[in-house]
Amino acid sequence: MKFGSGRRPGRLVTEAHQSFSFTRRAMFLGAAQGGVGLLLVGRMAWLTVAQHDKYAALAESNRARSTLIPPRRGWIVDRTGQPIAINRSDFRVDVIPDLLVDEEAEIALLQTILQLLPEDVERLHDNLPKAAGFQPVQVAEDLDYEHFAAVNLRLPDLPGVVPARGFSRFYPTGPAVAHLIGYVGSASAEDYKKDKNPLLITPGFKIGKQGLEKIYEQLLRGQPGMKPSEVTARGKLVRELPAKPEMPGRTLQLTIDAGLQAYIAERMGDQSGSAVVIDTENGDILAMVSMPAYDPNSFSKGISHDEWNMLSADDHLPLVNKSLQGLYPSGSTVKPMNALGLLEAGISPDEHVLCTGQYRVGNSFFHCWKHGGHGSIDMHRAVQQSCDIYFYQMARKVGTKVLADTLKRLGLGQKFDMPFPSQRYGTVPDPDWKLRKYHKPWTVSDTLNSSIGQGYTLVNPLQLAVAAARIASGKALVPRIVHRRHDQPPASLGVSEDHLRIVHEAMGAVVGPGGTAGTARIQIPGVDMAGKTGSAQVRHISMAARAAGRAKALGDSGEWRLRDHGLFIAFAPVEQPRYAAAVILEHAGHATVGAQIARDAFTYLYDKQKALDTLAKLQPSWGGDIATRMTRQRAEWAAAHATAPEPDALPADAGDLSAQANAATPPDVSASTAVAPPSEGPDNSQAPVKAPSGTAAAPPATPPATGDVPE
Repeated sequence: MKFGSGRRPGRLVTEAHQSFSFTRRAMFLGAAQGGVGLLLVGRMAWLTVAQHDKYAALAESNRARSTLIPPRRGWIVDRTGQPIAINRSDFRVDVIPDLLVDEEAEIALLQTILQLLPEDVERLHDNLPKAAGFQPVQVAEDLDYEHFAAVNLRLPDLPGVVPARGFSRFYPTGPAVAHLIGYVGSASAEDYKKDKNPLLITPGFKIGKQGLEKIYEQLLRGQPGMKPSEVTARGKLVRELPAKPEMPGRTLQLTIDAGLQAYIAERMGDQSGSAVVIDTENGDILAMVSMPAYDPNSFSKGISHDEWNMLSADDHLPLVNKSLQGLYPSGSTVKPMNALGLLEAGISPDEHVLCTGQYRVGNSFFHCWKHGGHGSIDMHRAVQQSCDIYFYQMARKVGTKVLADTLKRLGLGQKFDMPFPSQRYGTVPDPDWKLRKYHKPWTVSDTLNSSIGQGYTLVNPLQLAVAAARIASGKALVPRIVHRRHDQPPASLGVSEDHLRIVHEAMGAVVGPGGTAGTARIQIPGVDMAGKTGSAQVRHISMAARAAGRAKALGDSGEWRLRDHGLFIAFAPVEQPRYAAAVILEHAGHATVGAQIARDAFTYLYDKQKALDTLAKLQPSWGGDIATRMTRQRAEWAAAHATAPEPDALPADAGDLSAQANAATPPDVSASTAVAPPSEGPDNSQAPVKAPSGTAAAPPATPPATGDVPE
């Protein structure tokens, strides 16, 4: 080594220095490890103590899954507790996807045993991949015992197939209550979107689709039970756990008399129309029948394409509730109401009018239904014999507004608080209404036509029944269909008792010698019926035909859809009224048939066996009872359409989540009308504009007339 080279000597590392450095690093590493350990211990304490409930619940949810048990639906009963809608034990077959061994083979075997349609098999294939492994998938429901037993017999070959007993909705009187009660069906996709309740997609669960079943869904539904199952983390079924029972829905009691409801439905025979019966003491609706009707049991099971197409094509409109949705000219049923208005306006019942059979206004003649006229006639005979000329002249004397106000007080054109969303309320016209509606002045022809229930006047059957009940009782009765024990008694109508007596006597004479419903007397001692007939024209009748006295014959005969509607209002007994009724028969011609139906309905309330005997004599004339006629109608339809290449499209809401593939649901009929009212044109002077049967006819801007003299 040479001195002075400028190189610095290396650092000397001693043993003490190395020991110190190692110790320092070890302490740092130990502190870091201790900190991590404390962090882990703290986190573990947080998870096991503070978060215990949360993770225990998550662990339990991984271990146990619950299947909802559909609740039994609450019954619907009549005023005496007789069942109208009940639950009936039935048989069903579901599959548990997790337990299937050979899916294709088992579905094929089920198809053979249960005679499944191709649509059912396709639906099953679509639903299985979408279901959770433990969630049952419906194969078939409402099976008969033979098919159910056949599946049980082959269970060793069908692992994962679960036959079960359940409950289905059943309507003992079927079509008689269809429009009143409605029906149930599987929830649609739209139903599930509105309410994400998993119960809606549970196999076997159904909700109200129409009528009271829909309106009172929450009351009738009940609370579901739970059927828990233990599963693996991957959802594989391990074992079943104890189930929690469901809570059935509550019972809904109606004011309806189930026996009377069924009787009237049968008594209407092959007629199309509606009948309503009301208790005049409290406004209870004892019967509200619309015929023809569908069978709600068919819809609850899942109606076939053929039956749906048959009902849709029927020109008698069995899918429409005519009691609340049908609008008709009131015809002469308003004459006793107008008589009451005349009395309240100061007209003497003894004042006479000369009826010659026609009444001249300007260049036009308004005719009475009786070609030769009634001669000199007072109020009593005018109601008894339904004289048009009397009411023409009296309406001009007191003015339309007086009479219109009386009709409204009696319930025509009124909205009643009823648990049915689809109602149509009609029109009671007056000068102010026409000015608002059409910006046209009221004319003499408007006055004359409205005085006999024609022109712009439109009512539904319930309103007519309420009017009859208010005339009978003198009370402002409000109709009700759900039984309530603590309603306040109805208020007085504010009409003179003497005036009511005069109208009662005149209506009593209608159902007597010389009256327009003389053949409809009740054959029970001490029970007399008061009533009023009416007819509503739906076709053009020429002036020449009227002048020749052929108007009545044309309205009572010919093609069905061109005949007059027949109307009848009534109450009984005359002296102390207890029941009131309204019957409207579409295209039935004269109202005699409707009067006889009302007579037999009242007879049923006083002497049930006598009414049943009458029914038994009449049924063969229209082809048997409702069930027999509907069975024959379905068979005839199927035979006539057996060669049709493809069924018609189902309604838009027929795609129910768990319904049978061939099930159809009828659309909401809130926009439908029972039968087209005539175009509110004059009845006895001008021709109404004809509308196709089954469609709503809008009134013209003003009825066509040559005698439209401003009032």
